[in-house]
Amino acid sequence: MTKTRKPLLKYRRVVIKIGSALLVDRATGLKKAWLDAMCTDIANLKAKGVEVLVVSSGAIALGRTVLNVPAGALKLEESQAAAAVGQIALARAWSESLSTDAIVAGQVLLTLGDTEERRRYLNARATINQLLKLGAVPIINENDTVATTEIRYGDNDRLAARVATMVGADLLVLLSDIDGLYTAPPHLDPNARFLETIAEITPEIEAMAGGAASELSRGGMRTKIDAGKIATTAGCAMIIASGKPNHPLAAIEEGARSSWFAPSGSPVTARKTWIAGQLLPAGTLSVDAGAEEALRSGKSLLPAGVRDVTGSFSRGDTIAILGTSGREIARGLAGYDADEARQIAGKKSAEIAAILGYAGRAAMVHRDDMVMTGKRAQEGGSRKDEVHA
Repeated sequence: MTKTRKPLLKYRRVVIKIGSALLVDRATGLKKAWLDAMCTDIANLKAKGVEVLVVSSGAIALGRTVLNVPAGALKLEESQAAAAVGQIALARAWSESLSTDAIVAGQVLLTLGDTEERRRYLNARATINQLLKLGAVPIINENDTVATTEIRYGDNDRLAARVATMVGADLLVLLSDIDGLYTAPPHLDPNARFLETIAEITPEIEAMAGGAASELSRGGMRTKIDAGKIATTAGCAMIIASGKPNHPLAAIEEGARSSWFAPSGSPVTARKTWIAGQLLPAGTLSVDAGAEEALRSGKSLLPAGVRDVTGSFSRGDTIAILGTSGREIARGLAGYDADEARQIAGKKSAEIAAILGYAGRAAMVHRDDMVMTGKRAQEGGSRKDEVHA
């Protein structure tokens, strides 16, 4: 089916990435009027039922302004010190501006490693989803006080894409100091042609990426295209738009120039390939007939249905699920370490706290982290599996 562009209000969950140069003026610091306008746009989206997450750059840029660090390249330790000061100021600014519309902000500091290592990925996702459930707006930033290569190369575009895929967003908006993708850097080539719709990120599209455009911006079109590959492969559309005007989200909604990247036509297949084929299972869970049927109808795997646990795995590792025939019927990400899984196997979810000493997750493997892989994977509950895979 052909993917078509739609207004922001038609999306369910939107991740907005904001570049440093939009938030911080090198001479005067925080652009409060711009931030207030942006928060009004966010409030309007939330009022219409759209869930909003923000990946906000600006901690280092704001910190160096507060500390009065001279212009020019920073050493690693200088960047980290600036981030330590800037993160506090940035979080306070977002909190104050969003509170004008009675919206609560929640700060989440991540590195790329937090979204790549399974255990940390699950924890970060759970925290962010809980913030959204409670009606807060997660304000996510790279944890630049401890990051190293991230500071040197600038990965908040890719971090935003990873966050979008992690929380199942259906749109990623990259707000920058450029209004979209051109066939060549427009500040270098007067004949550069603007591209409004990108159906697929091809090698030719990748070749169009340029470098960073300003001192405060650590990314460039290169990282935006990389972000597009991450997001669209997972079924998330992406928009690159200028954030320079006040109310940039309202401007996009009203038809301002921007580049729209279509989501993949088969994101579920890509997700299933990632879980089922690219990761070797670290252990197995054998289940009874009742659990097997529940899995085939799209349900999570509860401890009560588990009959045997093998292997040495940690929560978040990939494990194989074996049916009554002894054959693999599914793979998923473990909700518990192997030792804990053995203790609660065959037990009711209500007994978990008494056995382990803490209130753990109800599911041994959650349906959102599972894909059916056996012979009957396309039967019974395959439609529901596809929704949650």
